[in-house]
This record gives sequence, structure tokens and C-alpha cells, in this order.
Amino acid sequence: MECPFLPPRPGCSISVLGCAVLSLSLSLSLTSDLYTSSRWSVHSYHLYQGVLYQCWGVLLSIPTTSTRVFYISVGVCCAVIFLVAIVLAVMHLHSMKRIELDNSVSDSGSSQGLSQPSTQTTQYLRADTPNNASAVTNHHPGTAPVLQLAAATFPNPEAPVHETRSYPSLRIEKNDLRSVSLLEAKAKVKDISISRLRVTLRDVLHEGTFGRIFHGVLLDEKDPAKEKCCFVKTVKDHASEVQVTMMLTESCKLRGLHHRNLLPISHVCTEEGEKPMVLLPYMNWGNLKLFLRQCKLAEANNPQAVSQQDLVHMAIQIACGMSYLARREVIHKDLAARNCVIDDSMQVKICDNALSRDLFPMDYHCLGDNENRPVRWMALESLLNHDFSSASDVWAFGVTLWELMTLGQTPYVDIDPFEMAAYLKDGYRIAQPINCPDELFAVMACCWALDPEERPKFQQLVQCLTEFHAALGAYV
Repeated sequence: MECPFLPPRPGCSISVLGCAVLSLSLSLSLTSDLYTSSRWSVHSYHLYQGVLYQCWGVLLSIPTTSTRVFYISVGVCCAVIFLVAIVLAVMHLHSMKRIELDNSVSDSGSSQGLSQPSTQTTQYLRADTPNNASAVTNHHPGTAPVLQLAAATFPNPEAPVHETRSYPSLRIEKNDLRSVSLLEAKAKVKDISISRLRVTLRDVLHEGTFGRIFHGVLLDEKDPAKEKCCFVKTVKDHASEVQVTMMLTESCKLRGLHHRNLLPISHVCTEEGEKPMVLLPYMNWGNLKLFLRQCKLAEANNPQAVSQQDLVHMAIQIACGMSYLARREVIHKDLAARNCVIDDSMQVKICDNALSRDLFPMDYHCLGDNENRPVRWMALESLLNHDFSSASDVWAFGVTLWELMTLGQTPYVDIDPFEMAAYLKDGYRIAQPINCPDELFAVMACCWALDPEERPKFQQLVQCLTEFHAALGAYV
């Protein structure tokens, strides 16, 4: 007979005459480390040849259900604490980044031109992806590679005194143009008013909801046999008095200024009972933005096809005109390709923005204040604080240069206008156009510095683009 409680032992054969379980005890113990266990002891005695032997006891330690619950609870608490710590760390880093960007906007730097560009990380959209794609970040200890390239391209020129001082600043109140009455607007242009009989309207060149631009003919005052072509801006019969007043007021923006790259108004017709008309010198290729888009769709043998060298030459002319405005302390506030015109000799002139909101409605947006503004062309300080200066015109020039290199595409087309300020504040900019040289894109990037003091002056832009244009000519 074998005892069920005795394990077999090799080399040992014992005959057990009797086996009896004499006692069974259960003892519970609570150790100092809060581990509860149950201890089972089984004792057996065996009778072998009249001798009673005790079997070894069997010990079992089995964790209870309460122990498992305790350890699971401890594990869950640790995981929750770890996740909360990660979330707090991410929020802290994000808030520190926001503070650095706010300081870069509010603090005025003392840098000269581009000698000390911003040290913050700047993010640019990739050129081969839409505007809402992931950004490519230029991490730079000190200066961004793009800005370093532009700083090397922009030597600090010996500019006149009026170019080296700070930009004149102008704070624009909301709807300031609408505070002018129609009678006041007509009085401002009374000295250049002419008879409606001297003007003949021909083809409609551009038409909006309430505005039109005609190809017109102006008869000479002394010799009616002589005539010259002109642009004629006017409004339709259903236009409101506010719209008429804004057309006249905005048309006077460049009045009295004389430069080869500016197109101020020449005459107006404000006779009673007739809708006012504004006359400007004629440029036979018309609006620059529409011209660029025609070039984009044109075939290779089209006489209007333009080269990269031609586009840079256009940018130089625009920069020259804006440099003149900066010297005269005139702020354009709406520089864009849509507010420029071009003729068949590739001469570009900057004009006012009268009727632009109506003729190019997709370029203007209302941010809840009942005022349409060119949000995608505006500098950050203009979006946030309505602050305009020649530095904000430089920002708009960078966007205009981007328009030239993309042949009239719309910047930030995938960005919600209400998100533009936050988008720019986070360091994002437009993608580098396809086939745009790095040196040219560096010029654009410098125009989009958050700190207005770090943006180049227009005279620097003229010099840089002129040198780049000459370098392009050397390779042609």
C-alpha cells in the first residue's frame, strides 16, 4: 500500500501498512506588507511495522481576491498620474511658446535692416503640398537659414536719412472712410473735375456688383480733334451713396504724387444727376493680376508669356514705386497685384484700391466688424491692432512678390480668414512657389518677419532685386 501524501522516492521501497489523516488545520496570517495569504497544513501519519511516521506537510499560498483588486487599483492610479503629468508638460511647453511669440511682436528691436533677424523658430509650408499641409520647420540656433541668405543678399545700403529712421505709423480706425460725406468727397476733387461731355465710354474691362471699369476716350480741352485713351471707374445706378463716397475717397490716395511707377487719377466727373466717374491714364495690358492669370493659361508661343526675369523686373518697379511712397510717408495699406496695372512694354504702375473690394470680392473678407479687408495680404500687427505703416506695406509687398512668382495665385487659399492671425502668429507662412529660386524666396521671407523693425526697407528691396535681376541676365 502506498500513501497518497508521500511522493515516490527513487531507490526507496517502503510498504505502508496504514495511512490515516489525523489533523487538518487552516491558519491565516497578515504580514507587514499588507499581503494576505492562507496557509494550509496537512499532516498525515503512517503506520509502518508498528512505528508511526509523520508525513511532510503540504503548504499552499493562494492570493485572495482583495489582493488582486488592491494591486489593480494601484496600477490604474499610477497610469492616471503619469498621463496627467504628460498633459501638464505639453500645456506648459505650448504656453511658453505663446509667450515667446507675444514678446517678439510687442518688443521693438534695435536691429539695422536685416543684420539681426529674429531668433525664433520659423515654420514654412512645403512647396509641394497645399497650404494646410504639415509644416517644414527651420530650427536654427541664432538665425534661420532663409533669413541668413537674405541678410547676405541685403547689405546695409547707405540710404538717405528718411529711409534709415523708423517707419511712420498710422493707426486706422474702423470704417474711417465712411465717416466722409459725399459732398466732402466731391469737394476734395473739385479742382480736377471736367465736363462729362469730354468722356466717351467704350468697352467694359471689368465689372463687379456695383462698380465698373471702362476703356474710355478723353477729348483734349483745347483741341477736340485730339483724344487719348483712359481708364474710367464708375458705379452702377443702384450703387449706394456710401459706395460712391468710398470710390471717390479711395481714388484720391495717390493724388498729387508723381513717379514713373505710380498711377494717380487725372480727372473726375462729378456733375449733378450723373454717377461720378474717375479717370486714370490708360495701360493697354490692364490689371496686373488678370494679366498674370492670362499668362498662366497662355501657350508657350503666346506673345504675353513672361519669363522669370520679366517677373523680377515687375517686382523691382513695384518696389521703386513703394519706396517713393515711403519717402513721402504715404501708406498704401492695400498693395497687391490687383491694385497694379501693366502695359505692353512691361511697365508696371501702382494704383489706388478704389472698387477693388467689389471687383475682387474673393480677396477681401469681413471679420465680424462690417469692414472688408485684404486679410491674406495684411501684416500681423494690422490684423490684430489695425496698425498700418510702411513696414506693413513691406509685408504686403512680400505677398505681391509671391503673386508674381505664382502668376496670380491666391495666397493662403486654404486658410480660414478668421484663423489668419493665429496662423501667422504660430510662425506659418506661404509655401515657396515651384521654380522660385531660394534667393528670391528669402526676400519674401524677410518681408514677413513678425517684428516690423526686422523687415527690410523698400530701398533695400530695390537694391537686392536689381542685383538678382542682373544675375539672372548673366545666365540667359
